[in-house]
Amino acid sequence: MADRVYPSAKQNINGANPAFPATKSQLYGANRPTYRPTPRRHRYRRSCCCSCCLWITLTIIFLVFLVAIAGAIIYVLYRPHRPSFSVSSLKITTLNLTSSSTLVTNINLNVTAKNPNKELVYYYDPISISLLTNDDEIAIGSGSFPAFVHGTKNTTLLKTSIKGNSQALDDASASKIKSEMKSKSGLPLKIKLETKMKVKMGAIKSPKVRIRVSCDGIRATVPTGKTATTASTSNAKCKVDWRIKIWKWTF
Repeated sequence: MADRVYPSAKQNINGANPAFPATKSQLYGANRPTYRPTPRRHRYRRSCCCSCCLWITLTIIFLVFLVAIAGAIIYVLYRPHRPSFSVSSLKITTLNLTSSSTLVTNINLNVTAKNPNKELVYYYDPISISLLTNDDEIAIGSGSFPAFVHGTKNTTLLKTSIKGNSQALDDASASKIKSEMKSKSGLPLKIKLETKMKVKMGAIKSPKVRIRVSCDGIRATVPTGKTATTASTSNAKCKVDWRIKIWKWTF
C-alpha cells in the first residue's frame, strides 16, 4: 500500500510568508530601501562665496575712503604743487651734417628747475636728456644731468653738454634736417627729460615715481664758422608728467 503525503497546514499560499498573521515590519515594507535626501551643499558654498565677495568689496571701499581722507589731509597741510622746468639757454657750438649723412653735434644746455612748495623736498635720480627734432623726432644728441636734491622754495640751474651719437641717418631724415637747417626760422627742436624721483613731506618719504619733462618750441640756428649760436627759447614750454606705474600699467 502506497504511503500518502499530506501537505502541511503551514504551506505557503500564493507565495505568501508562512508566518501568519504578518508582523509590523512586513506590513510597512521594512525590507524596502529607506530614502534619505542628501543635503544640498552647493547652497552653502554659494552663500559663502557671496559673503566673501561682499566683504572684499566693503574692504576695498573702506581702503579707498581712507586713501581719499589721507589725500585730503595732505593737500590741506602741504598744498603740494608739481615742480616746474624751463629751458634757460641752448648754445650750439657744432651742428653739422657730413657727406655720409652723419650728424655731428656739440650743444650746451641750461635748464632751470623750480620747487614752489614750502614743505616738500624732491630727490631726483640722474636725469637722461634726449634732443630731438620737433616733428619727426629724429635724434640730434643726448646727455644727462646728475642726481640732486631740490629743496623747498628753491630754484636750481642744471647745466650739461649734449653730444651727437655719430650714427648715420637714413636718406629721408638727412634730407629733412638739411632743408630745415637752411631755413631762416631755424631747426625746430624739443627736449625730453626722464628720471625717477621721490618726495619728502616732513618725516615721510614717498616711493620713487617716474617723471617725464617735454619741452618744445625751440628754434636752433646752425653756426657759421667757429662762432657759436644761441637757439631761440622764448617760445619754449615745458610739460611735466608723472609716470606712475602700477603692475603693468603706466599712468
